[in-house]
Amino acid sequence: MQTRKSLISIVTPFFNEAECIPIFSKSILEVIEHLPQFDFEIICIDDGSQDTSLKILQDVARRHHCFRIIELSRNFGKEAALTAGIDFAGGDAVIPMDADLQDPPSLIAPMIKVWQEGAEVVLAKRVAREKDSVFKRYTAQYFYRFNNRIASIPIPENVGDFRLIDRVVVDALKQLPERQRFMKGLFAWVGFKTQVIEYQREERVKGGTKFSIWKLWNFAIDGITSFSTLPLRVWSYLGASIALLSLFYALFIITRTLILGIDVPGYASLLVVVLFLGSLQLMSIGLLGEYVGRLYLEAKQRPVYLVRKVHQFTKDSE
Repeated sequence: MQTRKSLISIVTPFFNEAECIPIFSKSILEVIEHLPQFDFEIICIDDGSQDTSLKILQDVARRHHCFRIIELSRNFGKEAALTAGIDFAGGDAVIPMDADLQDPPSLIAPMIKVWQEGAEVVLAKRVAREKDSVFKRYTAQYFYRFNNRIASIPIPENVGDFRLIDRVVVDALKQLPERQRFMKGLFAWVGFKTQVIEYQREERVKGGTKFSIWKLWNFAIDGITSFSTLPLRVWSYLGASIALLSLFYALFIITRTLILGIDVPGYASLLVVVLFLGSLQLMSIGLLGEYVGRLYLEAKQRPVYLVRKVHQFTKDSE
């Protein structure tokens, strides 16, 4: 009786990555050739690309039938595209990775080896990020530190989406119903038996990053508000502290007035206090609005993504 080969699903979102696709496909195929004991499927999610990414992916899929293309109806963002890929992946293990090859495909074989030894999650941790910009390195460092101080479930530092997850982890992720997805947090939240592999991050093979400073900022806010309510508590503590200080200051003013009499009012100091308290109120309303906005979006129950078409080419379809 022939034993069934384990199926490994590689999940990669694409958004305007036409320059990267030929190099990406070649690198993945070279890895697959050296792992004949496994079956592979490469799930490529076209996240509403406006260049020739979809056409190039179709050409690759016609030549190599292990490639499967999930075409979304528009650009939903990387987190939604990654969710779509995981939903469509049928492998015994799933490996999400980026198309820019900053996360090396050569790490796939060691990750599979650790998985076979019993790990249900194999994290790829970046030990050197000199290829990233100084701004990106420091903002990532401070984000992880701040988030892990306030979040109930810490996110592993210098670990992106590149990892191997067992089918049991995939099934757990598919049970999580939220529409506003922060995948790094969801990966950490589900837990399971985890091992870490370290590697050095490379430069992008082609093209540029699709994350502007504004997108990175919003991404960080999504991450913080998705897994912690501490910011809301901080404003409660801050309000209570200011109220207490105001009470002491009022007692001081009353005592001084009774002893020294009434002096000339300080309009400048009054203006500063009013502006300071008004700014705190606006900031607290804005923070509260972030959480209310998430509730509003979740209450609509719109799907995370919409699929326009699934492209799968076989010998019979050619």
